Amino acid sequence: MSQNNLFLTSDISDRAEYQRILEKTARAIADSMTSPAAYEGLTPDELKKVIRLQELLPEKGLGFDKVLEETAEKILPNFLRPSSTSYMAHLHSPALLESIAAELILSTFNQSMDSWDQSPVATEVEVEVVRELCKLYGYDPEKSDGVFTSGGSQSNLSGLLLARDWFCNSKLHYDVKKYGLPENFRKMRLYTSCISHFSMEKSAHMLGLGYESVVKVPVNEAQQMDARKLQELIERDLACGNLPFCVAATVGTTDYGSIDPLPELHEIAEKYGLWLHADAAYGSGVILSDRYASRVAGLHLCDSITVDFHKMFLLPISCSASLIKDKENFQTLTIHADYLNREEDEEDGYTNLVNKSMQTTRRFDALKVWMAFQTRGKEGWSKIITTCIENAAYLYEKLHNSKDFETVTKPEISSVVFRLKPISSSEESGDELNKRVRRTLLHRHGIVIGQTVFDGHVHLKFTLLNPLVTHEKLDELIELLLQLRTQSN
Repeated sequence: MSQNNLFLTSDISDRAEYQRILEKTARAIADSMTSPAAYEGLTPDELKKVIRLQELLPEKGLGFDKVLEETAEKILPNFLRPSSTSYMAHLHSPALLESIAAELILSTFNQSMDSWDQSPVATEVEVEVVRELCKLYGYDPEKSDGVFTSGGSQSNLSGLLLARDWFCNSKLHYDVKKYGLPENFRKMRLYTSCISHFSMEKSAHMLGLGYESVVKVPVNEAQQMDARKLQELIERDLACGNLPFCVAATVGTTDYGSIDPLPELHEIAEKYGLWLHADAAYGSGVILSDRYASRVAGLHLCDSITVDFHKMFLLPISCSASLIKDKENFQTLTIHADYLNREEDEEDGYTNLVNKSMQTTRRFDALKVWMAFQTRGKEGWSKIITTCIENAAYLYEKLHNSKDFETVTKPEISSVVFRLKPISSSEESGDELNKRVRRTLLHRHGIVIGQTVFDGHVHLKFTLLNPLVTHEKLDELIELLLQLRTQSN
């Protein structure tokens, strides 16, 4: 590779080298996809030995072709392959082909989404995509707004930050943006279910409120927030002189995919004057299913919504958005700098997205949504999402009706939590059995499934985000689980 070919430019030599590199890389990637397994099975120690380098930065460069050879030999075969139908461990999806093409485009042009003059057409595309997303989730597109983020944790942090400042401004008549936290900040309370995402506690920490501000609400048998218990906890805090400011609902819990009762929570939030945030990082994709969209119909009632496109939407990491019902609340994040987002430019119609973002430099992730939505259309997306939901329903019924398994709750989205029962009490404990089976699947069969804890015991988890999974595949996996149960350590 010539030292002159540094970038893709209008020069004919650069354009030719760009195509050569990408074509060679694409061939290497495609050639590595020879096994249907989700993982080749190497242990951590084995992987360390494979990828160890003599020098990360050699005195003289090896050139692209040599480095690609090394990468193809040591790294590509050992990648986890989320596109495999044997991968179902986490909320970690395969990437649609058109979204990989979008990644190539946005990486090549390397737009920075903070100011219009760093991302002209990219800015306008994100504005348009956000407007359509607000409509999709039932917001008034003239009053609402949103911004793309790095993921669900940042979207949750953004929503809770806006909730905190809205409460302080409107209820306490205090400007956090100008003066910092109010003197009575230790009394502020955020309510979320006891199985909500850990980003609730992390966000409370980063917002200066601390873990003790997070009140964990019990869940019912369906693993949904108990609305009656929520109201009791709010009443208790009010009686103690505390300051309830936000209810954070979960629309698709990480383990169970359970959906909190949004209409009931909205009623309670309205009654007590609280912000209602929806962590729909998982469940936001359900809106695209013609058959099951009603399960998340209450999202339009929420003041802010976390949407993740690198989960059910099958787009490459990272791709998330934070949507809010009233765009005026984004003023919390706005600050002007003469070198970046000048007020005079905005008055002339130049949109600077940094005004509503927690990040400054940011990727053009909206392009992935733009391309994937138009490529598949409503019909294609409905089929993808519906297939995943119905696969989970099928698997649950098979496990629930078997004497060999215990299940936790009927899935609302696409996650099934269960455990293998030991054959007899004289065998290894149920916890050890389920741990052993998961590790055996990972290292000997190239099958990656999840593990969690329910009611103090180890459980296994299938997170079904791949629409290529068939009922026959699920039947085969059940049979394999039963076979592994009978095998000794």
